[in-house]
Amino acid sequence: MIQNPILPGFHPDPCICRKGDDYYLAVSTFEWFPGIPVYHSKDLKHWELLTHVLTDDEKVDLKKLPSAKGIWAPCLTYCEAEDMFYVVYGVMNSMNARYFDVDNYLICARDIEGPWSEPVYLHSAGFDASLLHDTDGRKWIVSLEWETREGYEKPGAICLAEYSPEKKAVIGYPKRIWNGGTDRGCIEAPHLTKKDGRYYIMCAEGGTGYNHCVTMGRAENVWGPYEKDPENPIVTSAPGVSNERHDPDHLKPQYYNPDSVLQKSGHGSYVETPNGEVYLVHLTARPFVPELRCTLGRETAVQKMVWTEDGWLRMADGGRLAKMQVPESGLPKCEMPKIPDYDDFDADTLGNWYYAPRIMPQSFADVTARPGYVRLRGQESRTSLNRVSILARKLTSLHARITTKMEFHPEIYQHSAGLILYYDNMNYINLRKYYSQTLGQSALSVICLENREKTEFTDTRTPVGEGPVYLRLYVEQRKTWFEWSCDGTEFQKIGRVFDTSRFSDEYCRYGEFTGTMAGLTCADRMFHRHYADFDFFEYTESYS
Repeated sequence: MIQNPILPGFHPDPCICRKGDDYYLAVSTFEWFPGIPVYHSKDLKHWELLTHVLTDDEKVDLKKLPSAKGIWAPCLTYCEAEDMFYVVYGVMNSMNARYFDVDNYLICARDIEGPWSEPVYLHSAGFDASLLHDTDGRKWIVSLEWETREGYEKPGAICLAEYSPEKKAVIGYPKRIWNGGTDRGCIEAPHLTKKDGRYYIMCAEGGTGYNHCVTMGRAENVWGPYEKDPENPIVTSAPGVSNERHDPDHLKPQYYNPDSVLQKSGHGSYVETPNGEVYLVHLTARPFVPELRCTLGRETAVQKMVWTEDGWLRMADGGRLAKMQVPESGLPKCEMPKIPDYDDFDADTLGNWYYAPRIMPQSFADVTARPGYVRLRGQESRTSLNRVSILARKLTSLHARITTKMEFHPEIYQHSAGLILYYDNMNYINLRKYYSQTLGQSALSVICLENREKTEFTDTRTPVGEGPVYLRLYVEQRKTWFEWSCDGTEFQKIGRVFDTSRFSDEYCRYGEFTGTMAGLTCADRMFHRHYADFDFFEYTESYS
């Protein structure tokens, strides 16, 4: 069986495609760089992090964007006629007063690992834009058209426009074609496909929270009219009929289903294997209960599907509820390399599993300056929306131990470096070494930022020497805490036990839609040049 989620942790809005025997899956990254990770599989069960689409933080400038803005819902497709990969992505710039200002772009590449073409601007009608390569060679852009007018249903409707590769532009204004296959409202995430001469539209409805679902419609003409699948929704965590068109809120916690481990299931994309099997990947989440807080963020799951004789897509088991276990495909089993638990920074390049908020990690993290270490050059405070030195990886389990060995020589109180658990710039905990003017020497202490309120735990201030120090972070379900050591053998706890559930979409008021990250950090709020050296980064999800 395939165990869900197939991509645990911060992996929302999945989009899948196939080229030959290879399957590729892209997910959203919001304010994090590098942008749009692409995972690769040959059997739809084992996945490797292969590459990232967006690696130029000047060409795609996310600096100063608030948390949860940035790169939304990429659409990854493969055009067999051209032997070309395409990615359509949106850059969400603002959600002020619910205007949702987004710019949508298209890029392409012969190789999934790039290089990718210069971005072509499409439109700013709304988010979740995606692309259909029609059988006649024409190309179609479908997206949510965001509604701002009084007296109209919000958040809007699905619109369609033709894209001209020759002109590198959308032709005319997008036209509304679809208002949804249910009355759950909050329609989004459209994908157009074509099968047996029919056009199929797959959408998410109900909001990206607890009433989320996957729905479908079909038409003889790309412009419609589209008929609803009579069994909508086809995949969800909240079966049943609901009418929520009047409520544009995305979360809808009243639809939490206690009978399902997987929650928020929706935002789907499907792929067919050469032997006719169909698998649908979709967004999901696993909250703490009863608080309904998803510390790991929105994750990616997969469901086995079948086409019915009358041309509709159904879950293979005949139900609608997203399942934790799914039958494997008939494809040959193929293991994939996993992200290593232990990184000694001996490689010539930084691992592709590391991320930074708003800027590329390589702009401040150097594995060549001191062989066997990663050197982090300090920049602005961790609350900044500009240039912050946080080298992080995704938290993929609520049972994790993270350890590092750091050499750092702070000279003024504006110098600090250490270990961080980070949800966004207004919510994090940080065990740091810094210069204590009170003690007249280096010290350790813990800082917490919770919904903008900063607490510096002065009672944790601990003098330390100038030698290496080991820092450790434990995540044990609801409990999270720090420890430290001088020798890497005998560790002692420092600071309080924190509530893990508070690192979540539902609790954090200044960001949403992402997930919790854990990593290394350095700040130099004076000259942006003082650095810290880290000997290794160990992330283990099972330990004694």
